[in-house]
Amino acid sequence: MADITAAAVKALRERTDLPMMECKKALVEADGDAEKAVGILKEQFKKIQDKRADNATEEGRIFIAIKDDGSEAAMVEIQCESAPVATGESLEVLGTAMVNQLLNGPGADSPEALMSQTPEGGSATLQSLYEDFVNKIREKTVVNRVTRVSGPVGGYVHHDYKTAVLFQATGDAKDSEVLRDVAMHIAALGPDHCTADGLDAADVKAERDRLTAEAKASGKPDNIIDKIVDGQMNKFYMEKGVLIYQPFAKDDKKTVEKALSEAGLEATGFIRWQVGL
Repeated sequence: MADITAAAVKALRERTDLPMMECKKALVEADGDAEKAVGILKEQFKKIQDKRADNATEEGRIFIAIKDDGSEAAMVEIQCESAPVATGESLEVLGTAMVNQLLNGPGADSPEALMSQTPEGGSATLQSLYEDFVNKIREKTVVNRVTRVSGPVGGYVHHDYKTAVLFQATGDAKDSEVLRDVAMHIAALGPDHCTADGLDAADVKAERDRLTAEAKASGKPDNIIDKIVDGQMNKFYMEKGVLIYQPFAKDDKKTVEKALSEAGLEATGFIRWQVGL
């Protein structure tokens, strides 16, 4: 049996960032072979997964990355068991690597597809980095969902990292900051739809017909009934949670639609995530 020196244990600890006792056990099992010991430590990932498979992952963090010109953005949600892990540096490093690869790589339509990729200039897949993270943290961790969208796009992550938004528009932005401001508005107010197209067409028609009948019954002139009904429908859309009809959080004297129009933009969609929801 090989003599396991303190120096060898320390070297393996620095290499893997795992506890000293785990490193020593692995070296003993590997008869002092550092490469075999690394392999043994990596195998612990499966044991941790099995042991903690039924644990709840109610904490987590959402990461976003946006190209400098606002043409594309990516978002990744990672769930874990505890708040300290969710806000810790190790998860931040892992999540940042994942979302940057999603934005700048070939793209991925699932966590599995993303994690199979190796970031440019790296030597390990994201799956390998993820397994190293789980080995180190010893906590159930799930890469829950990923998405990448085209822009103009703005993004916002709330200060607790548990709510994040990607907001999409069309047009040539005169003021790109409004994209982030609208994303922040969405994070705070949680609209249900981006435009009225998201509402049930039958419900919209029924409300318009009702308002038109009321206006006619009140004796309003036919030539202004449509304008009156349009104004009332705007209120209906706002109450139904349609983003563009809501008062803009940054300046409630104008609607979100008006703020975007002034910046040369038109809303097309948004993705709003909350950890675990």
